[in-house]
Amino acid sequence: MRISNQWLLEWVDHGLSPEELGHRLTMAGLELDALEAAAGEFSGVVVGHVLQVEPHPDADKLRVCQVEDGSGSPVQVVCGAPNVVEGMKVPFARVGAVLPGEFKIKKAKLRGVESFGMLCSARELGLAETSEGLMPLPLDLAAGADVREALGLDDTILEVDLTPNRADCLCMAGIAREVAALTGKPLCMPEISPVGADVDERFPVSIEAGADCPVYHGRVVRGVNPGAETPLWMREKLRRAGIRSLGPLVDVTNYVMLELGQPMHAFDLAWLEGGIVVRRARKGERLTLLDGQEIRLSEADLVIADHAKVLALAGIMGGEASGVGEETRDVFLESAHFAPMAIAGRARHHGLHTDSSHRFERGVDPALPSRALQRATALLCQIAGGQPGPVVEALGARVEEPAPIMLRASRIVRVLGARIDESEVTRLLKALGCQVEPMAGAWRVTPPSFRFDLSIEVDLIEEVARVHGYDRLPAEVPPLSPELGAVDEARLPLSRIRHLMADLGYQEAITYSFVDPQLEALFSPDSRPLALANPISSELAVMRSSLWPGLVKALKYNLNRQQERVRLFETGLSFVSQGDDLKQHPMIAAVATGARWPLQWAEPSRAMDFFDLKGDVESLLSLAGGDVSFASAVHPALHPGQSARVLLGGVPCGWLGALHPSLISRLDLDQDVYVMELSLDGIRQGSVPKFTEQSRFPAIRRDLAVVVDRDCPVSRIEAAIRDLGISALREVVVFDVYTGKGVPDGRKSLALGLILQELSRTLTDQEVDAVMQGIVKKLEQDVGATLRA
Repeated sequence: MRISNQWLLEWVDHGLSPEELGHRLTMAGLELDALEAAAGEFSGVVVGHVLQVEPHPDADKLRVCQVEDGSGSPVQVVCGAPNVVEGMKVPFARVGAVLPGEFKIKKAKLRGVESFGMLCSARELGLAETSEGLMPLPLDLAAGADVREALGLDDTILEVDLTPNRADCLCMAGIAREVAALTGKPLCMPEISPVGADVDERFPVSIEAGADCPVYHGRVVRGVNPGAETPLWMREKLRRAGIRSLGPLVDVTNYVMLELGQPMHAFDLAWLEGGIVVRRARKGERLTLLDGQEIRLSEADLVIADHAKVLALAGIMGGEASGVGEETRDVFLESAHFAPMAIAGRARHHGLHTDSSHRFERGVDPALPSRALQRATALLCQIAGGQPGPVVEALGARVEEPAPIMLRASRIVRVLGARIDESEVTRLLKALGCQVEPMAGAWRVTPPSFRFDLSIEVDLIEEVARVHGYDRLPAEVPPLSPELGAVDEARLPLSRIRHLMADLGYQEAITYSFVDPQLEALFSPDSRPLALANPISSELAVMRSSLWPGLVKALKYNLNRQQERVRLFETGLSFVSQGDDLKQHPMIAAVATGARWPLQWAEPSRAMDFFDLKGDVESLLSLAGGDVSFASAVHPALHPGQSARVLLGGVPCGWLGALHPSLISRLDLDQDVYVMELSLDGIRQGSVPKFTEQSRFPAIRRDLAVVVDRDCPVSRIEAAIRDLGISALREVVVFDVYTGKGVPDGRKSLALGLILQELSRTLTDQEVDAVMQGIVKKLEQDVGATLRA
């Protein structure tokens, strides 16, 4: 919204500099984007009165003019403008004047005739981008008067960026209301009186789409003067607001929109047939707009039509055929209220954005059409003459009145942390147009019809805060009475788990919770993922049931960019459908590929394998403590011979393994990829460390080599040994696995190191031998182990 400071001063004498005014508006939530001058820099330009115009003796397109400039004697000027005539008043740049662009006026001789100055167009003064001739000035201006002063060009334009909820400030009335409330100065709104009918002619109006158009006002104006010109004061106000003058019939409607905030439209009455109908477009209808663009209408479009054809796209743009022009003598003025939801998105659908749609999409005061129509009628008749007919009105659905809101003084203190005087609260709300009824410690506030954004108590508190001034609220730390809950000492913070993964060489990734349905099916073919009703794209159409798809996709992205060694992990939710419910499980997952160690000199390079990832998982699970074990199991996404179920305390808590070869091929990967996924709930529930007495007596180690079936897991052997409940047993270590010569087919040799130690005494050889015999016997019974010869 572009605001002329001079125009604003006609409404409220705020007494602020443009910079101060911009700051006050910004602090009130109407952000100032820019300050700029209303006109280019020029000096030495005065009002010139053209006394005489004669043809140039040696040039057909030049004229020799005698111009009165207030100096007491006429000045001779050679001019090439086609519209120069005797008696007109125009800007005259005297010799020595400086125009925009540092263009200095000097005495010149054009085709042998001396010229002492220049008659100027609006473009030459920086007041327009283009112009077809001299800029005519009002005849009541005194010759010799400085043009900058005469036209009020020493003005500042404030460009304010408005949030979508403040459509009421898309006009001078709204901005002036805000400034009056901010400064406490009186608001001087123009008096709008009803304009009576001079002719008894009505053009019928009806509404078929009542919910989309609750109010429609219109009136005929006969006999307007097609040769009338828009007065300079109105053209200047339009220009400073960024709107080009197009003649009085259009300029009046644009001026009322800028002044009051009500978009309007003028139809050429000669093109209307039967009556006005506000309705939805019918399939197959077309409309050529004022800009020459032809659009195909749909039933989603709200249109203004007569009994024969579509006239305009309601609230957006009029049609070319029924638009006013240089030959228009009779007009039908339209002033209507359109529901925001009926207009929202329709302009964008047709590739349009107009001042009208910008306002109606955000909401226009439903009480405004009648006042705007009276204002436009008065201005049009004043400028172009004409005889207005009676106002015709059609009503659609009833517009709901704003509901009263209770505002409590105690609530203001609680929310703002400041106590604002009750009289000041009343003044601020009334200045914003609210009806305020003071009560005991509260107010009953009815918002005005133009404030659609005020509906609950905190909305009013926000209004009080911003108009009072956010910068005037005290900066205090509120008293804090924290209630500390009990903290589970055994619960591991998520940050500790993340730090451990980083210590192990993994980098944290964050992927979408939405995944490609085809990729999801590769990793979890048996699951039924939840499909999104409105996905961002087809590749993000279902909720993930595992973190693997997103991580593997990220791993592939890195591999395609010459990152041969990749370690990624992620913590997040998986979404699993269980009947009609959707369960969300916090998980941690990781993917890894490439060399076991970064390139170095101390260790030979080798590719990582299943046991490398298993070691990382064991490090992670060691945070929780407890009994960790791994069981060979089959997962559709994992290699049949390199996959394992992870058990914590005997309860399954996740998976680890290598990606299935067919999956590697489907994903177009050229190296082995290892993955793991664990439930965070199980990992995070650790144990509180307890004191354990350290023995002062020596430990004894005995090694044991046994031969067992090749598919017998070490965990089963360790469990059998611990089932004996040997109090002196401190640790069981597997330090060698062997298959080959000397070991029967289908069997393997395991070398175990057993560490024995008592707290109160030194173990004897006899006691250790008895323990070892018991262990050998137990292993023979439970796993079919034999001592290796």
